[in-house]
Amino acid sequence: MNGYRFKGHIRLARYAVGLSVVFALMGLSALASDRLETIRLPETGRFPENVTSTSDGTLFVSSIADGGVLRIGAGGATATAFLKPGDYGTRSTFGLLTDEKSGILWVASNDATAIGARGPTATEGAWVKAFDLATGALKQSVRLPGDRALANDFALDPQGALYVTNTFAPQILRLKPGAAAFEVFVEDPALAKGLDGIAFGSDGNIYVNTFMGGEFFRIAVKDGVAGPVTKLETTQPLKFPDGLRAFGDSFLMVEGSGALSRITVSGNWAKLEPLGRFAGPTGVTVAGGRIWVSEGQLGLLSEPAKDGREAPSFHLRSIGID
Repeated sequence: MNGYRFKGHIRLARYAVGLSVVFALMGLSALASDRLETIRLPETGRFPENVTSTSDGTLFVSSIADGGVLRIGAGGATATAFLKPGDYGTRSTFGLLTDEKSGILWVASNDATAIGARGPTATEGAWVKAFDLATGALKQSVRLPGDRALANDFALDPQGALYVTNTFAPQILRLKPGAAAFEVFVEDPALAKGLDGIAFGSDGNIYVNTFMGGEFFRIAVKDGVAGPVTKLETTQPLKFPDGLRAFGDSFLMVEGSGALSRITVSGNWAKLEPLGRFAGPTGVTVAGGRIWVSEGQLGLLSEPAKDGREAPSFHLRSIGID
């Protein structure tokens, strides 16, 4: 997709998502209080873009506006800086994924000025960086290829290879263990409308969504090789689909319009089961027996500060797993 055209679509999307934030906030009151837990993020965690977790319940949160990565201990302990804004040349932080087997936190860092976020540094391009989960030390830094790239979300295969969606190109890129550069795993014009969330299904295939297209795809995978790209029919329209994670034999997905859903795939059909509504959700993870959602409220990025108006607050909210 032409980069300038994509920027225009993103601006329109922000307005649409901004309106949805109001309705989502109203809908939060409809959730039973015994099912909802909330963590308010500090001022250094505005506009969270993604959330991931470890098996002990620790949460990690990125920030499209401020950069850096927050770490929140199990049970909602005080947020601390796992990665300070601008450290190691990072800029706006997007996708996050923990790889506990390798002791790594994967972080996507981008120049996101095209979508209204300048970030804490002037680093150009799209980068994927690996940090030691225990110490926070930088272990690897790899730039995405091409002049137009935005590293969005991650998935890992059983061999430890990392897959990343390129939102500015119809590409899924792969970084094999020990490799120093990404390779193009799949490139298909069907994926041109803003690749975003990505996850491996229990069938071994890759599933992705497109933020602008409101689409859900399956990419067949056999012996580490990409096969056909199939657009799946959904039981209800998707509106700015974003974070996607495997959940047993199904998936969890949030949409910028407010929805959190469980998705079950059968053949070329994807059934959506609504689980709750949130304020501009951007990411989802499971930790401590709960489903946690980052409320990015990205529709507010384009709104200038106004005298006398209270600055928006940003949260992680969760619901219990039934």
